[in-house]
Amino acid sequence: MKLKKLSLRTRIFLAMILLVLMASILISAVAIYQYKEETHDYHTERLGRKEDNIQSHIKRVINGRQNTWEVKTENIPLIFKEEIYNIADIHKLQIILYDLEGSLLITSKASFQKQEIDECIDAHILNELSNTSEHRYVDKLKENGETFQSSYTYILDNRSKPLAILNIPYLENDDFLSKELNEFLERISYAYLFILLTAIGIAFLLSKYITKSLKTISDKINTTRLEKRNERIEIDDTSEEISTLVSSYNSMIDELEESAVQLARSEREQAWREMAKQVAHEIKNPLTPMRLTVQNFQRKFDPQDENIHSKLDEYTKTLIQQIDTMSSIASAFSNFAKMPAQQNETLNVVNIVKLALDIFNEDYIFFTAEKEEIIAKFDRTQLIRVVTNLVKNAIQAMPNNKTPKIVINVGTNNGDVVITVADNGSGVSEDNKDKVFEPKFTTKTSGMGLGLAMVKNIVETYKGSISFVSEKNKGTTFKVTFPKE
Repeated sequence: MKLKKLSLRTRIFLAMILLVLMASILISAVAIYQYKEETHDYHTERLGRKEDNIQSHIKRVINGRQNTWEVKTENIPLIFKEEIYNIADIHKLQIILYDLEGSLLITSKASFQKQEIDECIDAHILNELSNTSEHRYVDKLKENGETFQSSYTYILDNRSKPLAILNIPYLENDDFLSKELNEFLERISYAYLFILLTAIGIAFLLSKYITKSLKTISDKINTTRLEKRNERIEIDDTSEEISTLVSSYNSMIDELEESAVQLARSEREQAWREMAKQVAHEIKNPLTPMRLTVQNFQRKFDPQDENIHSKLDEYTKTLIQQIDTMSSIASAFSNFAKMPAQQNETLNVVNIVKLALDIFNEDYIFFTAEKEEIIAKFDRTQLIRVVTNLVKNAIQAMPNNKTPKIVINVGTNNGDVVITVADNGSGVSEDNKDKVFEPKFTTKTSGMGLGLAMVKNIVETYKGSISFVSEKNKGTTFKVTFPKE
């Protein structure tokens, strides 16, 4: 995981250094292996040469003593009584002669690593000598960190018949070769150090050159934004792969600009469509209760009623209030950013909520207040819109098979104004609770699903909040909370 966090430049640099180190280690390992192989071949060939020379020397001695002693195995100690020391001294090796049964006949007096000479040869060595075509056997053993070889061959008479067994112990002395190897490794280590330092410099420059163009592209990509005009990348003297990447990025920028223009146009069109829906929804809200108010006034109108003037004045104020609300919305439609305009008015929330409820003639709507006067700063028109939308939403939630009841309450809590609208309607299902305040969401066959979304936006503009609790088939209570100041 840590390697994945490294930059491309660092990974290229480390990869090149690692390759140089691996090559150095591999070459050193091959050199040491080759040294060991050459050392083994050297000692094997040297022992073979020594053996041939001693065999030739022994034959000359035997031929020179034929007139003195009969050449047979029993006379070997007599033939080589003095000469064996000369042969050992000339060839700088110990010489041991055994009879054909493996028993010791004679040996040079010089001891070999102070080890006692075996009085007889092992049976498996005798079998190897007699059964192999070369009639030669080389035994190897390691002791105290040193390697010893011991060769066994037949000494033949003039008729090529075995006369005795020649044993030559040989110590593999690697001091000179080890010194040569150490000198070689020391020299090559200097060369490796120089190559490593050179590789570090080349890797640094090369990784910087390779990633320079990529960093330029990365910086451009990081600054690419949909909402602004992005610059094309202009890079000269780059590899074919980088050029292809740059061309792809430039093509993407051209397409992105075209898409940004189309998206902006589409967003503007969508914004105006949403605005039109919102305006239509807001204007439509008070029309139905206004129509019912007019019809009710027309039905109950009695010129002879002594209270006709006060009733007319009340109906007129109610209609004017809703007309002002629609007029405010229609005026604000000409300026999207100011729709609807907000005015921080100091008002009595209880009176405004009562006024908003005047357009509803349903006898199952009840209003209560914690006290007669609750003063707060809020936009008069928008507070009416909040109440109107919540009450209308409660009315539409009422099922036909149930006696409806809607209770609106205004109170305070910890310095905040609290307005609740509770109904005993069909409630909100668990699947729809997260979607209630989403624009365009509605469970009704009519309406555009913008009412509660607009209420939420209005309340949050005044640093307030809106929430609800609902139980299926038992009812829903919406709670609006906003600060007094």
